[in-house]
Order: sequence, then structure tokens, then C-alpha cells
Amino acid sequence: MKNFKSMPLIYKISFIILGLLVFIGVFADFLAPYDPNKVNMSKRLIGISKDHLLGTDALGRDVLSRVIHGARVSIFLSFIATVFTMLLGTLIGLVSGYCGGIIDNTIQIIVTIFQGLPGLSFMIALAGVLGSGVKSLLIAITVTSWAGFSRIVRGEVLKVKEEKYIEGARALGATNLHIIIHYILPNIFAPFIVLFTIRIGKVVLSMASLSFLGLGMQPPQADWGVMINDAKTYFRSYPHLLLAPGISILLLCSSINLIGDALRDIFDEKRDFFSQYL
Repeated sequence: MKNFKSMPLIYKISFIILGLLVFIGVFADFLAPYDPNKVNMSKRLIGISKDHLLGTDALGRDVLSRVIHGARVSIFLSFIATVFTMLLGTLIGLVSGYCGGIIDNTIQIIVTIFQGLPGLSFMIALAGVLGSGVKSLLIAITVTSWAGFSRIVRGEVLKVKEEKYIEGARALGATNLHIIIHYILPNIFAPFIVLFTIRIGKVVLSMASLSFLGLGMQPPQADWGVMINDAKTYFRSYPHLLLAPGISILLLCSSINLIGDALRDIFDEKRDFFSQYL
């Protein structure tokens, strides 16, 4: 079975990049050379230099410092939003798949309605109604993202609950809650982890999109989406203002998606390995 040493090089690089970005986000206060929100108009729009490795923006703020602090905001909020999305999707998927019957049919009608709505448009509309800010951002992402994951969880639950050991547990008098906690959840853990990592990448892009449109994080917050929005006026003359946060988003999303692929390969190989003895 695969381990880190036997992984393809691209997967190893992805783990290193993600680990580095998380490290930067956690220790942003110590790594940033300047205050990310300090305005200094005498140094506005300075190019790449020894004092400012990524230059300064239109308000004289150090771009490198804002990128470093933006890593903390993007990673932390993306993780929180993904956790909320997964918890809601898992709960609804479990109830739908395990209960079946009219409950399952009703839930699937609601899921189909949500999946039929244009995701980004619905998210923008919801964020616009709720107003800008972190709370609105989390609600908009959670409400518009749970449906697809709940359907995947439902499918996994439907497969697991037909296994013979589930029937044996029922015959021994196990309650539904006991079966769900001790038999169903452990058996859907592997696809759950893979979907969790992939979802984080999508949430990062969603957050950046809403912040770029002015519906997510608000200036002067050091956020990658906000930085791209601030740079749109100057990107022709000062492309580093756009490239710095844009490349950061690209690296974060790419590394997370590749890690999701690596975890999927590992879990698939383990499942094939153990299936030989079942």
C-alpha cells in the first residue's frame, strides 16, 4: 500500500506546499515584515524591492505582509465553512439514506431543488441579501454547498446498511443510533475525508469570488479576494498586485485538490487490498 515515500512527486510537493501555507497562516504575525493594514501614502505603488519583496499597493501597504496574513484568513475560514457544509450534508445524507421511504423521498426532492439552482448565482444572491461579513459568508457557502455532499453520503449509507453485519447488529438488538455511530459512520469515513479535502479547495475559490465582488471579507482586511479586487484598477501597470494573491489562491487550491486525489488513491488501494480477504 502507498505511503508518503512511495507517492508520486507531484503529491509530495502538494503536501509540502499546503504544510508551508498552513505554517505561514499560523505564524503570520511573526513572519510578516510589516503591519498588513498600515497605510503609508509616501510609499504607494512601489515595485519589487529589497525593502518590499512584493512591492506595495495603492495605499502603501506591504503586499507580502498582506499575502501572508491573507493565508490565515483564507485557510481558517475555508476550513470552518467546509466543516459546516460537511456536518449539514452528512446529517441530512445519513437521515435520508438510513430512514428511506417517504423521508428519503422528501429530502431528495429538496436536494434536487438545491442542486438545480445555479450555485454561484445563488451564493451571490444569498450573500447580497444577508449583507457582507464573515457570518454572511459562512452562511452563504454552507447553504449553497451541502446538497451535493448529502447525496454522496446517502449513496454510501445505502450501500453500507445492506451489509450482513448491519442485519446481525439489528438482530442482536442494536438501536439505530448505535448502528449509525459504530457501523455506518466508520465505513463512510474514507470517502468523507477525500470529499472534505476537495470541498476545501472549492470553498477557497467561492470565498475569493465573494470577497472580490465585495460580498465577503471587507477592506482593509488582508484577504486574497479583497487584494485582487483592490488590484483590478492597477494590474496593467503593477501586475504584482494581482499576481501575488492570485498565485497564492492557485497554489492553495491546487495542493488541496492533489492531496484529495492522493488520499483517494490510498483509500482505494486499501479497499482493494482488504477486499481480497473478505
